[in-house]
Amino acid sequence: MIYNEDFETLPREVLEALQLKRLRQVVQRVYHTVGFYRRAFDEAGVQPDDIKTLDDLRRFPFTAKQDLRANYPFGLFAVPMSSIVRLHASSGTTGRSTVVGYTKRDIDTWTELMARCLVAAGLTKNDIFLNAYGYGLFTGGLGIHYGAEKIGASVIPMSGGNTKRQLMILQDFGPTAICCTPSYALNLAEEGKAMGIDMKTLKLRVGIFGAEPWSEKMRLEIEDALGITALNLYGLSEIMGPGVSMECQEGRHGMHVFEDHFLVEAINPDTGEVLPPGEEGELVFTTLTKEAFPLIRFRSRDISRLLPEPCRCGRTLYRMDRVTGRSDDMLIIRGVNIFPSQVEAVIMEIEGLEPHYQLIVDRAGNLDTLEVQVEVSEQLFSNADEVKVLQNMERRITKNIKDYLGVSARVKLVEPKSLQRFEGKASRVLDKRQI
Repeated sequence: MIYNEDFETLPREVLEALQLKRLRQVVQRVYHTVGFYRRAFDEAGVQPDDIKTLDDLRRFPFTAKQDLRANYPFGLFAVPMSSIVRLHASSGTTGRSTVVGYTKRDIDTWTELMARCLVAAGLTKNDIFLNAYGYGLFTGGLGIHYGAEKIGASVIPMSGGNTKRQLMILQDFGPTAICCTPSYALNLAEEGKAMGIDMKTLKLRVGIFGAEPWSEKMRLEIEDALGITALNLYGLSEIMGPGVSMECQEGRHGMHVFEDHFLVEAINPDTGEVLPPGEEGELVFTTLTKEAFPLIRFRSRDISRLLPEPCRCGRTLYRMDRVTGRSDDMLIIRGVNIFPSQVEAVIMEIEGLEPHYQLIVDRAGNLDTLEVQVEVSEQLFSNADEVKVLQNMERRITKNIKDYLGVSARVKLVEPKSLQRFEGKASRVLDKRQI
């Protein structure tokens, strides 16, 4: 199913003409309304009229997260506060919050984009939708909520946390679809099983998951535990919130980017060079239709690649591959660059392990150390020969991490349910070097 065929199935040349028209408009507007962009363009020696083709955008400077924090709270807004109808903000755990604003038209655009996402996942007005994303300043809850109402679904605005009540609602209200982080979906399945609930007897048929990187193996774990189809949703608070891209039921191999609203590039994160489709790099987004808080070439720090090949669903939009990590989440262990999701991929290849792990980075003398703690399954832990089995498994994981990622790690298998659970984004890394 397609929510807006007029735009989601545009011929490529028509779509690019629309992108160019909207790009020229937004570059002109930020130059004349946002002091930061006027200064940045002038320093880079570029002017709005320099945009003749889409390729000309690469001549313009990037916008980074520190630019947003430096202009906290409203310095990058392109409209007066009297036109702002909503404010959202990041948690600010690594510094000042990133504040984003929306006009009424921005909210309408966001609502349509989320409607597109939910229809791509197969939802209709006949679905009961449990929204377990956090409401409040986080963009996830309200953004998804409006989209679900737009398509006529019955929305349960549960928000995050309160796991036992979530499970009660799943049993009593009979939702057919759920949205939350993938790690929390596994947490729900685990807690439900502990309470004696047969999760596969619930009415759930589809789950929409995002807000943190997750592997294909983790998708299969979720689908098996809940008996559902698990689909990937992507968004950034700075760009819009959830709804920037979404997997369709047909493909399940990449998320369609809504390119009529967002122009996306993949760059080499070290040099800033624009990469051709298919090459892995850092995604950079330019908003084409946002009124309150337009961004030019915003560096997402998310590592992925763009997939131009046609999809069976009929959408002509480029797809982006699942996010494998973030360029600022990257760990450098004795000169080797690794992402937590890469370690997860190695772990999940081995039967008998749970998708719950933590990476502990420390320093011994002048050398970095990496410890990987992984939970084992209840069945494996109760095995009579567990000590020998666990030792062999630890050695195997250690070897695989060394072979695949090129870094030496100490692997420690731990009891089931002994690692901390997260109701929002999972925090996979404890870096003691910074403590």
